[in-house]
Amino acid sequence: MTKSSRLGPLMTGGFVVLMLALAVVCAFLGTWQMHRLAEKEALIAAVDSRIDAAPIAVPEAGTWPTLDLEQVNFQPVTLTGAFRYNQTVTVFTSLANARGKASGPGYWVMTPFVLQTGGTVFVNRGFVPETMQEAAVTDGEGDGTIVTITGLLRPGEAAGFMTPAADTSNRVEWVRDPNRLAAMVDPALAPIAPFYVDMPAGAPGELPQGGETVIEFPNNHLGYAYTWYGFAIVAVVMLGFWLWRQRKAAKT
Repeated sequence: MTKSSRLGPLMTGGFVVLMLALAVVCAFLGTWQMHRLAEKEALIAAVDSRIDAAPIAVPEAGTWPTLDLEQVNFQPVTLTGAFRYNQTVTVFTSLANARGKASGPGYWVMTPFVLQTGGTVFVNRGFVPETMQEAAVTDGEGDGTIVTITGLLRPGEAAGFMTPAADTSNRVEWVRDPNRLAAMVDPALAPIAPFYVDMPAGAPGELPQGGETVIEFPNNHLGYAYTWYGFAIVAVVMLGFWLWRQRKAAKT
């Protein structure tokens, strides 16, 4: 038996295994996307029911280390305590599709709120245009007044590898990450909650402009699933066509 005659069956078998493995992998990825679709639809349904529910008391500091943030995401909560306006940090953003009058480049105004029960929650009081950033971090009026507020609980945003370091001199951050925000305030405010709270809209034209919470969940999993299943079918069809050509060539 020549070397080429030995290699032929090996190459044929290798190609068959490769195409079958490709089909299996694509089918697995399609099934995984279907599971993700079910999870996303369940999440959307849960948030839809949660966001219109009556507010609950914000989780207490003792529960924060083990709190499942996804189970309380977009949950209306009430907080009783006092703002620390002189510890405000601003987070750069560009607000599009605004519900209020202000939009474009500007800042979220993140102010620590010291709970009566202990611990501190950053409260996103809303959006201000770029020109109001300095005023937002220097306005300390009203510190210490006990108030009760209501808002939506939100998990902190994760910083990416391209996220710049905080501008501490101007009290500017780039993500609403309570851990990063905590590094810019008085350590005596610890513990800091692993979430923040978005305040609702105030009077028309009022700044900071609350009520700008974005509630959307990209859900492309069904399209991805169809794509992976399509690749699996194409792989099987290509393999079948190739085997047919090989058999036809062997008969000639």
